[in-house]
Amino acid sequence: MFRNYVEGDMVVIQGDYAASIVLLSVLIAVIASYSALAMNGRAQRNGFFHRYIWLLFASIAMGFGIWSMHFVGMSAFSLPVHMKYNVPLTVLSIVPAMIASFLAFYLSSLSKRGFWMYVLAGISMGTGISTMHYMGMYAMEMDIFYTYDRLLFAVSIGIAVAVSMIAVYIFSSLQLYMKNRWIQLCTAVIMGLAVSSMHYTGMSAITFYMPKDFPIHTLAHEMENIGGLVIIVTVGMAFLLGMLFLSGQIDRYVEYRTNFFDSYTKLPNRRSFEQDLQKHLFPEYLSIWHLNGLEELNKEYSYQIVDEVIKRLAEKFKSLAPASSELYRMEENRFAFLMKDVKDNSQVKEAMQRIADYLQKPLLIDGEKIYLSSVCAVAEANNKTEAVALYANVLAVIDHSSTNFVNEVIFYDPSIHTRTFERELVDDISRAIKDGELFLVYQPKVSLRGNQVEGLETLLRWNHPTHGLLSPAVFIPILETHNRMVGVTDWIIEQVCRQIANWRENGISFEQISINIPGEYVTSPKLLHVLKDNMQHYKVSASQLELEITETSFVRNIDKAIQAVIAFRKEGLSVALDDFGTGVSSLSYLKKMPISTLKIDKSFIDEIPASEKDSSIMEAMIGLGQSLKLTIVFEGVETKEQIEFLKNACIMPVVQGYYFSKPQTSEEIVLWNQVHLATTKALA
Repeated sequence: MFRNYVEGDMVVIQGDYAASIVLLSVLIAVIASYSALAMNGRAQRNGFFHRYIWLLFASIAMGFGIWSMHFVGMSAFSLPVHMKYNVPLTVLSIVPAMIASFLAFYLSSLSKRGFWMYVLAGISMGTGISTMHYMGMYAMEMDIFYTYDRLLFAVSIGIAVAVSMIAVYIFSSLQLYMKNRWIQLCTAVIMGLAVSSMHYTGMSAITFYMPKDFPIHTLAHEMENIGGLVIIVTVGMAFLLGMLFLSGQIDRYVEYRTNFFDSYTKLPNRRSFEQDLQKHLFPEYLSIWHLNGLEELNKEYSYQIVDEVIKRLAEKFKSLAPASSELYRMEENRFAFLMKDVKDNSQVKEAMQRIADYLQKPLLIDGEKIYLSSVCAVAEANNKTEAVALYANVLAVIDHSSTNFVNEVIFYDPSIHTRTFERELVDDISRAIKDGELFLVYQPKVSLRGNQVEGLETLLRWNHPTHGLLSPAVFIPILETHNRMVGVTDWIIEQVCRQIANWRENGISFEQISINIPGEYVTSPKLLHVLKDNMQHYKVSASQLELEITETSFVRNIDKAIQAVIAFRKEGLSVALDDFGTGVSSLSYLKKMPISTLKIDKSFIDEIPASEKDSSIMEAMIGLGQSLKLTIVFEGVETKEQIEFLKNACIMPVVQGYYFSKPQTSEEIVLWNQVHLATTKALA
């Protein structure tokens, strides 16, 4: 192996490299590394497949990439000799690369990692790369001889180990940020260079010899089975890319199913229901079947039997569902139908009555007769405004004192049901504040020029002990109608100022926190006093707060509203006009409003850039805001296409939406911000 053939009748021969194939070999190593990292990243998250399945896929991808890179790299090297491969040994040489990759990925995914873990993982990966390389070299059968330079031989292995260790360290340290494709790509380039550097350093360690009288082939690098090898590599790389694409699709599908579907019945869940309820084409009817006493059934029988009851009901509800309806499993004991294109309520009543008749009879499960008590509440909407109240109206029926759970169908009657449900929420709000049922979440606003977080919007949530997590679209209008949002807003202001002070003590800053102010409170002199008192108490500067107000605040009393905003601005507070464009008076009043920020409503974002009409409207709104030198914030941004459109259409766009982050608690938003800052810094 290290023998010197210079003595005697041997002469040294030199080979040549084809630069384009060398570049291709490096690219193969990078693609394989990228594929492996993507699949290994999938192993770090809860998913449909066990993490070891993804680790295995990642190891196969990495091992095959190392193997492919070696033989493509060898095909770039030309010698004027006859050459072929020992096929069994060539195939076997892929095994150490796969085993080493699995071990390195496994070690890098451990929760407790230290210096020696990185060393061990680097040695594992480097040894696997080197073993594969030298086994591949040994598998070559040539009519000449070759030896290795001891120093370069050792250096090649050292390079493989050292660069692998660096790649593993980067991968492990930035594992939280591995969803970012640029960081994945950078790490993949480093890993690809580890493979390539080792290969070409190892090749430089070789000296080729042949007898002086040996015949030289006119066709350099004459390889007997190169065609089959090229086919294998080509098919293999296509397989790798296919695996990467498939893993991404599985990722998205699993995430979608987890977020929007009930795991047991496979029906759309509450999140899916709330999303569909807010679509442009509003539902005309909503009916909810509330099953009463499931907990008692669990105690009397077993969870298995009750699970079978739910499964049986889901199947029956689907079979009896009226046309043009969507069935959801809202909660453990609630199923909902959203219906549209219904001629009259007799169709709805007839369909729901068929379900009621079915529930009147006992269900026979495992020899047990299960009797169910339930009620079906139905509400109707004739326009989009009424559709917003559909869910609240149905809850009002279910929670009304006159409702008995005797498997009947009850239509919402405003003269009977509305006041009870509204009254309950109004009466409960003081207790909700005291008992911690009300809580705040925050959604970041991110500048697309530099990716900096420009601030957070404060959003209110209510985890009701009876009704569960209530949608703000349900309880806020009710509280506003009964003049209870003023007190709630005072509580929000105090909580936000306290939170800013807490973050300041921990060295955390989010620049500016926005607070939504209800319309009737904007012109009240009390509001400014509450703001100043809390800012003084918690030592919060006015520049750290922004007040979000809707145009209805201005429409009711334009002169008073303008005077109020002038007063806020004199104190140094920013003022944003929220949901711009949703009302008819925005343009006529906009030039009179001393606001600092314009927030474009989500409804204008949803269809861009696909809709040419919506895109044109958006460009006009952006032009208006920029001409008035206002900060423009775009709400509800969710897709890459929307981001690209806004980057091109607006000079300094600030976006808010699920593309960057959903609304999160104070603890969650701090963790999110740490990841965001690190990702932004890494990409800078």
